[in-house]
Amino acid sequence: MTTRTDISPRRSRGLRYILSATLTCAVLLAPAAQAFDTRATSAWVLDQTTGTVLLSKNAEVPLPPASMSKLMTLYMLFDALKRGAVTMETTFPVSAKARAMGGSTMFLNEQDRPSVRELILGIIVNSGNDACVVVAEGLSPTGTEDGFAALMTQRAREMGMNDTTLANASGWPNPQHRMSMHDLGILAQRLIEDFPDYYAFFNEREYDYKGRAPANRFNRNPLFQLDIGADGLKTGHTQEAGFGLVGSAAQGGRRVIFVISGMDTDRIRAEELAAIVNWAFRQFAERTVAHAGQVISQAEVWRGDQATVGLVPEHDVTVLLPILTSDTVEAEIVHKGPINAPVAKGDILGEMILTREGLDPLRVPLLADRDVPLGGFATRILTTSLVLFERFTQSRPSASEGGS
Repeated sequence: MTTRTDISPRRSRGLRYILSATLTCAVLLAPAAQAFDTRATSAWVLDQTTGTVLLSKNAEVPLPPASMSKLMTLYMLFDALKRGAVTMETTFPVSAKARAMGGSTMFLNEQDRPSVRELILGIIVNSGNDACVVVAEGLSPTGTEDGFAALMTQRAREMGMNDTTLANASGWPNPQHRMSMHDLGILAQRLIEDFPDYYAFFNEREYDYKGRAPANRFNRNPLFQLDIGADGLKTGHTQEAGFGLVGSAAQGGRRVIFVISGMDTDRIRAEELAAIVNWAFRQFAERTVAHAGQVISQAEVWRGDQATVGLVPEHDVTVLLPILTSDTVEAEIVHKGPINAPVAKGDILGEMILTREGLDPLRVPLLADRDVPLGGFATRILTTSLVLFERFTQSRPSASEGGS
């Protein structure tokens, strides 16, 4: 059963009455994504607070991620910390392979025994390729970077990152080393949500291991120079990948995650990121369209001691809307009916699908607002009799059909 109508956030207190609209079997189509003319080859932008995808451009295409894939190495290290497999004071040996890594490094050598804390800072701030190899060899089930890469790929797939295949821990160019911008966005979201105690490391601006890398001691995130609430996560650059960044910023109770790749220069990357963050925070606003426990619709109950049960959201329903377009939200209530008794309060009986201009639909589970026990013997007999009578009248030929 489907109920469809338009609701306005300004009228959310009257939602239960507005939704008593004409029943229809129409299916809502997802509108096109909100337009933003990004110069990035690939991009993905998420309003994490409401779970709304604001921008998706070639976001499912596996691309060379460069140093942005170091975030997966950090995820595995944070997970080891959370599980207690290591502590911040645990030290790892440095192999000749790690010491020989080129590109951005902490300038580690075989005599060093860097701690987990030092390696985290070396990866985030210095983008240390050597630090990534040290972590990989220290956490790998085989003691090798290849083994760690296979483990990361497996973990990525478990996290829903289906366009990710990792060949190393650092993002060093390799034809088998690929991630989509959508997958990097999932990874950023998981880092923020799974490891809130460690996320502050991404906001560190300067680190110099034993005074060895004064020219490489500053965090490369260009958004740190702007007052826009940016607090992470990781830049990336190779000749093949261009300039990219996985970032996040928080303003006014909202958090936005953004991933871009394929920029020609670091200056263009900085300009594009600033424009995306400004657009994401200025062109959208949150609106509450329903409250927890508010009856959205009624569902018929089969053989219950009550004829209907209310359908309610478990939590307040807050949506993100483009501020320059109508703030009307089209709501579609979907449930199978009638519902078989008994019904327990809190049972998921259906969903409300909210469609907004320029954004993907939002699906909200609807729960039973109360218990509806099985009706007594008389109720069940009456219900069964009514059903049998309805079937009989529907199957009986009418006079116009020429019954003989």
